[in-house]
This record gives sequence, C-alpha cells and structure tokens, in this order.
Amino acid sequence: MNICQIWKAWKNKLSKLLSLTVFLAPSLLKRGNIFYSMDKMNKLVVYLIALISGVIGVFAFSPFDYWGLAYVSLVGLLFVAKNAKKSTALFATFLWSMGFFCFGVSWLNVSIHQFGGASLGVSYLLVGLLSAYLALYPMLFTYLVQRFQVQSAVIFAVIWTLTEFLRGWVFTGFPWLQFGYTQIDSPFFGIAPIFGVTGLTFFTVWASAVIFNLIFALSKKQWNLVGVNALLLLVVGGLSAYAGKVNFVQPKEGKGLTVTLAQGNIEQNLKWDPEYLYATVDIYQKQILAHLGKSDLIILPESALPTLENTITPFFEALDKVAKEKNTEVMIGTVYRDEQSGKLLNSIVTAGNPDFPYELTTKNRYSKHHLVPFGEYVPLESVLRPLNSVFNLPMSAFQSGDAVQPSFMAKQHAFAPAICYEIIFGEQLRENLKKETDYLLTISNDAWFGDSIGPWQHLQMARMRALELGRPLIRATNTGISVFIDAKGNIEAQAPQFEETTLTHKIVPTEGKTPYAALGNLPIYVLSLIFVLLRGFTTLLKRRLNLSQNSSQK
Repeated sequence: MNICQIWKAWKNKLSKLLSLTVFLAPSLLKRGNIFYSMDKMNKLVVYLIALISGVIGVFAFSPFDYWGLAYVSLVGLLFVAKNAKKSTALFATFLWSMGFFCFGVSWLNVSIHQFGGASLGVSYLLVGLLSAYLALYPMLFTYLVQRFQVQSAVIFAVIWTLTEFLRGWVFTGFPWLQFGYTQIDSPFFGIAPIFGVTGLTFFTVWASAVIFNLIFALSKKQWNLVGVNALLLLVVGGLSAYAGKVNFVQPKEGKGLTVTLAQGNIEQNLKWDPEYLYATVDIYQKQILAHLGKSDLIILPESALPTLENTITPFFEALDKVAKEKNTEVMIGTVYRDEQSGKLLNSIVTAGNPDFPYELTTKNRYSKHHLVPFGEYVPLESVLRPLNSVFNLPMSAFQSGDAVQPSFMAKQHAFAPAICYEIIFGEQLRENLKKETDYLLTISNDAWFGDSIGPWQHLQMARMRALELGRPLIRATNTGISVFIDAKGNIEAQAPQFEETTLTHKIVPTEGKTPYAALGNLPIYVLSLIFVLLRGFTTLLKRRLNLSQNSSQK
C-alpha cells in the first residue's frame, strides 16, 4: 500500500472521527463547566475522545501536512488531562498516546516484519510495546497537570517541554513526532530559527492551551476571559508569524556547487545479499560515470556499497584517481572498520578530493555517532542480545563515532553531516556546526521504511534542521526521498521515490548564524524556568494575601 492509498483509507476514517467529536462537543459543554463536570461524564466518552484526538494528531505531520490538526489533537489531550478524576485522566492520556504513537510510528512494522524477519504478530506487538513506553511521557505530563492543578497555558507548555526533553534523552532518546515539526509549513515557522523545534513545540502546546481556556471561558460565558485569551492568541501568534520575515543568514553568491545525488533504489531485501553486491556496484558506477566532469560533487547514500570498505579499497583508489582527473569529488556512505581501535563504523568518505587523497586512514571521514537502538547497537547488550533468537531481529554491532567531529570537506566546502537517524537530533547537528560550515548533509537508507509514512516524517525533520540552523541541506537516500533543501526549510529539488535515478541541482551556501544555531535550546529552557518561578512566586503571594485577609477579618 502506497502513501496515496494510505491517505484514501484514512481520509474517510478521519472524517467520521471528526464528525463524532463535533457531535459529542455540545454534551461536553452543556453544563458550562468543562473542568468539573467531566467526572459525571461517561468514561467511555472521555476515552473515545482521547483515542480520536491522538490519532488526529498524526495527520498534522507529513505526508498529510494538515498542520492545524496539531492544535485539535492537543486540545483533546488537555481536555482529558483536566479530568476531575486522576485515574480516568491518566488512562485517557494513555489511550491518546497509543492512538498517536501506534499510528505515528506504524512504519516500524514494515522494518521489523518485512525486512527484520519477525512475524506479523510480533512486529505489531513490538510497535505496541514501544508506543506504550512512549505513552509514559504524556502520562507524566497529565500527572503533573493533575498534581499541581495547572490552569495557566504557559505552564502547560513548560510541563510538556520537560516531558519531551526526557523522551529525547532517556535511553539515548526517541524525539520522533514532536509537534513543532507540524508547523514548518504554518505561518509560525519563523519561531524555529530562534528557538528550534523545541521552542516551536512549546508555542504549539501554549496556543492549544489558550484555545482550550478560550473554549472553557466561552462555555461559562466569561467574556473577559474570552477577550484576554483571544488577544493573547492574536498578539503572540502575530509576532510569531512576523518572525518568519526575519533573515538571519545570507547566501554566499558565486560560491554555489553543482551537486548530483545518486539514488540507487536498491531493495532492502537485496541490499545486503552478497550475490547482489556486483549489481549494486554496477548501478552506482554507471550513475557516477554519467556525471563525472559535469558535477562538482556526487553523493551516494548511506552504506551505498553493502560490504566492508576495508575489503574493496582498490575500488575506492581507482575511483579517487578517475574523479581527480575529471575534477569531480564523490561522497560515499560506507561500512568501515577502524583497524587501530577495531570499531565498526557507519561512515562517509570522499574520493577525488585533492586535499585528502583516499586512504583508509584519511582524516576526512565522518563516523555516525547517534546509533539506532537495536538496529545498529544493542543497549544493555549482555541482557538483551539473546532477544535476537526470540524475535529474529537484525541487530548490528556498530560503535559510535565522536559526538563532535571536524568539518567534513568536499570541493573546499565545509559540511556538517548526519547519517540517517541522527538528523532527528537537532542539538547534535548544531554542536557540529562550525563558523565555516556551508551545507548540512544527511545520507540515509530509507528502504527500511518501505512505502510507509516513515520517509516523509524523516524528510520533515531534515527540513526543520535546515530552518533551525539557517543552512541549505542536501539529502541523499537509497530509495528516496532525495532532495535539496534551502536555508528556510523549503524543498528546491526532489527526486521521485522508488526510482533508480539521479538528481542534479546547483545549491548556494549561506553565511551567518540563527539565534538557535548560536544558543540552542538554552533560551527556551531558561524561559521555562522563569515562567515556573514567576508562577510559584504569584501562587505564594496569593496565599500570603489570603492569610492576611483572613487574619484581619478575625
């Protein structure tokens, strides 16, 4: 089933879910007190709303891109989180999370079942277990909302920021499906170069909370509160939209490179078949030869040649010689074993670079740092490695490269690379951004995703990295989606998915720094702390004033 078929299947379901939500809304508001009447509601209705709003949230992400549904989903979450009965609120949040994550990361089923060799039942079970684990973080959000009886929109956003930080950090993190990504094509995209996707997520949750409070005020006919919340939305939303007009970086005119992306379209079930190695080499060799002397740079995807680089050094040495003669450099994703340390590394290397002639020990090499849990390494290996025999999962044994590495050089231009999974970690890429960095680079093998929604979500996150850091991004993949992205996160050129093809485009570097590139997530974390302190101070002040009034009345 392709993306179009998936969308057609879900479009009807979504319309029914939205209709049901609209049908239920009057009954939820008829008593006028949305917070305190919920304990009298049928629990099943609350649970249904939770599940529906969780599923709806995924439609805000690519490939659907209905960014407004992010607010609908979060309002639904806030609704159930504010349930008067804590147990109902927590279980409803769990259902919201299961709807959101089971659908949102459903592409994992393709990886585990079709290419991992696990049975269909086991693959669904593992997706469900991962979703249940990820549900802990929204449940923590709801617990804290309940524990501190949160009413303030900004404190909702602060708590969500905390739980999202934990989700992106614990067990090396899995910050997939952050709501900030949904806003890259919204009027509020300009927040990202200032505060990053974390700040954009903060804004999305805050705006959802203000909308929630606005609905509450309308239900109680508290027109003053209606006016205040509406004004807040207009002012902050307007400023956020205006931020998109600010240019923090400028193009380096006359410094552009003509780059060719080689998309081999090697099927995942053939990619690591030793008998298919020569066919793979032949595909990429033809694509390279067709563009030698015509393009400045040719880029091949992650682990383009499915064998140990150490065993095919004559191929790289010959390519290095020919590429130099044609004044074209070639970037290739390889699997490389460091003979000194013994580390097995997922890396990128160049051929045809006169400043760094090809050799196994070249210093111009980038090695993947942030590995995929279970896919590339096994956490707590001594305990969990035996699971391989139970689930029949492909568990590799890669080692990590350094967290911060020198600029990767090609055609005397500096690149900040990220291999596949790493592109979802904005802070890691930011830490590898140097003053001289001209381009962001990501290479990937999205064949693992099949024809699911996964590659589109992955691409959306790559676009966010370009927007955050103010650098054009080049994305080379095996089966697609291979693209060139400008410094505003817009796609300039795109190759069709699931085709053996090349894509050539002249891309111009930029100079300057966005606020996010300079400071990272520090400003939004500091602001969150200030909001918490201010809230604590005002709460304490109110208590003391009440005590004073009570004392004077006595």
